[in-house]
Amino acid sequence: ADIVSQILNFGLPSPLDIQISGRDVAKNFDVASDLLKRLRLIPGIADVHLQQAFDQPALNITVDRSKSTQLGLTHREVANSLLISLSGSGQTTPTFWLNPQNGVVYSLVTKVPQYHLNSLQELENLPIRSNDATQPNQLLANLATINRGVGSAVVSHYNVTPCLDIFATTQGRALGGVAKDVRKIISEVEKDLPRGSTITLRGQVETMQSSFFGLGIGVIGAIVLVYFLIVVNFQSWTDPFIIITALPGALAGIVWILFLTGTTISVPALMGAVMCIGVATANSILVVSFAKEVYDKCGDGTEAARQAGITRLRPVLMTALAMIIGMVPMAFGIGEGGEQNAPLARAVIGGLLVATVSTLFFVPVVFSLLRKKINPSEAGSRNHSKEHPDKPLLQPVHGSTT
Repeated sequence: ADIVSQILNFGLPSPLDIQISGRDVAKNFDVASDLLKRLRLIPGIADVHLQQAFDQPALNITVDRSKSTQLGLTHREVANSLLISLSGSGQTTPTFWLNPQNGVVYSLVTKVPQYHLNSLQELENLPIRSNDATQPNQLLANLATINRGVGSAVVSHYNVTPCLDIFATTQGRALGGVAKDVRKIISEVEKDLPRGSTITLRGQVETMQSSFFGLGIGVIGAIVLVYFLIVVNFQSWTDPFIIITALPGALAGIVWILFLTGTTISVPALMGAVMCIGVATANSILVVSFAKEVYDKCGDGTEAARQAGITRLRPVLMTALAMIIGMVPMAFGIGEGGEQNAPLARAVIGGLLVATVSTLFFVPVVFSLLRKKINPSEAGSRNHSKEHPDKPLLQPVHGSTT
């Protein structure tokens, strides 16, 4: 994977990492093998492989304790001698040399050249040195036997616990759909896990889930915050409810445009949803506030809704069209990296198209249904009390008995 993908995947080489953690590595490997076969049947998944290989050729050296004791050697001394001969002294006794001519520090490593270890016979002839200077060096063949075997090519731990990683990526399908199928298979395989082992889906899926959850809460929070803000400004619970009835149309338009364009739900698309909620709410406020003024004068909710729809038609269309036209170039994803912001523009365009129709037709209908018809005198009394809150509507007439 490239560096951008690795950053998004938290250093992992693929967006999907099915991690099996537990002490019983052998049984976990059996579960991983079964899981590997099932994952390869998922449509849209690619490059499914187990990161840890257990068939790497290895040479097992078994030291005879009785012989090593008779020769005055311990297991530690044998292991240190082999470590220095095969891997070098850089891990046990790091040594550095400073070149006085150029001031560069060089690392000095002592080890047996690899071209000298080209057979088992050469390995058996490796000298084993004792820490006691009086003891002579011994050959490895005098105190140990060498057998062929297999071992782990990669040893991984997560939070100190041994783990197995199954890496996979996607091809021709969205990550969310593939991850959904992967979770179904994981739930089916979990019953076969040994005691103390767990299966966790990691990688870019975690970032996607946390981002979607946060932005989903943001969309809901935006609707609630807008509602309560309008309640404070309008000093009413009913008018803000009428205003936000345009938002279901905006959300429906977002889903509709994403489906028609084949765009997946992503972080930019959810950001566009938040923007669309703000513009749709502003247009709905224009209609409802004017309808409320007309209703206070005439007392007829249907007539007020009709006049508000006619009068506010041009401002609402101008606001929506300005945003839609401005988002059209971005929606085509033209230029370098343009496809990244294309879902945002498409969500705004689709949401505003439906929200504008909902604002001009559906919101007035809801207003007329929730506002009952009142007498003109009562409407005039309301209007007068709002314009002159300190002045009574009817003045007492001197000399009258009423």
